[in-house]
Amino acid sequence: LMQQLDREQRRTEELLEELRRVKSNDAAEIARLKKELATVRAVLRTYIYQVDSLQRLNQDLTAERDEARARYSAATTQISSLNTERQNLSEKVAIASQLNATGVSISPQKKNGKNARRSKDIRRFTVSFTITRNVTAETGNRYVYVRLTKPSNEVINASGTFNYENRALEYSASKVIEYTGQELGVTVYIPADEFLSKGHYTAYIFCDGQMIGSGSIEIKR
Repeated sequence: LMQQLDREQRRTEELLEELRRVKSNDAAEIARLKKELATVRAVLRTYIYQVDSLQRLNQDLTAERDEARARYSAATTQISSLNTERQNLSEKVAIASQLNATGVSISPQKKNGKNARRSKDIRRFTVSFTITRNVTAETGNRYVYVRLTKPSNEVINASGTFNYENRALEYSASKVIEYTGQELGVTVYIPADEFLSKGHYTAYIFCDGQMIGSGSIEIKR
């Protein structure tokens, strides 16, 4: 359309130049040129109107595009905010549904089941704890792992591994519990047929890939 407009504008200029060159007594040629000039000018006005109309339409479309982009950007921001909020909520729910072990106690025992006061008399450890009430936690059977370490950080009675934070950890004993959402007492027995020195012993409790509690004891001799 712009090419046609340019072409008609050039033709107008050419006709005006021809009118200037034609002799004043050549009335017929002058009339013909004026008639053609009027026709060209009418076509030129049509093209100008069309160009003007297209420009206004383009402005409207540009405004609509910018508005659509703004709405898209706002929607994207809102979606991102909602996703972040949903993720935070999911994390809060996940944290709230984690089990928690309290009152972790470690009892060293002799072969006859009585409490051992000296490290050389220990034949097993009894680890007891309470899993607290949590109505948001999923009910059903759970594997609980107990990792009991010596003062040297070696695992007592290493019986296998479980996954924790993308790595395999050794455990001393495991137990399947049936959790109903209510408070639950748990006791685990760990054989200790190995050399034990005096020092600090720590029990770590794990469930569902999380450490849910810990406790320690000092054996002085």
